[in-house]
Amino acid sequence: MSPQNGPLWESRIPPSDPKPVTWGTWRALRRGVPIVLMILICMVLMLATRAVEVLVVGKRRPWSSVFPRFVSRNALRFLGMKLTVKGTPMHHHGAVVANHSTWLDIFVLNAVQRIFFVSKAEVANWPGIGTMAKATGTVFINRERKEAAEQKRLFEERLHMGHKLLFFPEGTSSDSLRVLPFKPTLFAAFFTPELRDEVWIQPVTARYIAPEGEDARFYGWWGEMEFGPSLLQVLKAAPQGAVEVIFHEPIAVKDVKDRKEMAARCEAAVRSGLPEIPAAYVDV
Repeated sequence: MSPQNGPLWESRIPPSDPKPVTWGTWRALRRGVPIVLMILICMVLMLATRAVEVLVVGKRRPWSSVFPRFVSRNALRFLGMKLTVKGTPMHHHGAVVANHSTWLDIFVLNAVQRIFFVSKAEVANWPGIGTMAKATGTVFINRERKEAAEQKRLFEERLHMGHKLLFFPEGTSSDSLRVLPFKPTLFAAFFTPELRDEVWIQPVTARYIAPEGEDARFYGWWGEMEFGPSLLQVLKAAPQGAVEVIFHEPIAVKDVKDRKEMAARCEAAVRSGLPEIPAAYVDV
């Protein structure tokens, strides 16, 4: 869920330096400290709740899964970031796919529905983030063809528990203005005989609106950007920007020929939720 090394914006226009902000450090502390405390407290409560769940309902997470949504909605409030939603989360059994613009996606997409993220296996070993990802029920996978059977087994197990899985088919984050090509690999598991006839996939667009006067890519996290500076930029922002989440019509897997067609249909739906790229950034 982090950018890969290299200039992935593929443009003559590199990321802009953040503009000086009056009282930025104070604002970052005023926003950041409550968020950290909330995460720590809810992590303890979630782990305690999870211990009870294991005894009562096993691997299912009917109660502990409320904490990520609570934390995410309130983190956006502490940041002062307006969240609006269009469309409705599907009630079908299945998965959600979305564009990946920034680390903020974790808060934004958790805030609008109960989901469990699908992430590359190495994230499990990241300091701090890996621990939280494990605690919140993230599904870790190796994106290799030889792991396809195990991937299918994990998806089937979690879906039959009633868990709604969310993954990012782009495979990396972007500048928030565009959707990168969707990789069809992760869609393959949904076309197995055990899942094909019962699973739906819902495309979702997260559209970020930069603060007034800032680079349109203000919230994007891509290329060689480091997490720390990006985090501080968002915490210091005044005024803050906004994000809109758009739920598109869900697609029944049984109505689609194969994983490549599903990837293309989902990519088109997600892309339709973003406005035309500003002229200053068209050359990418």
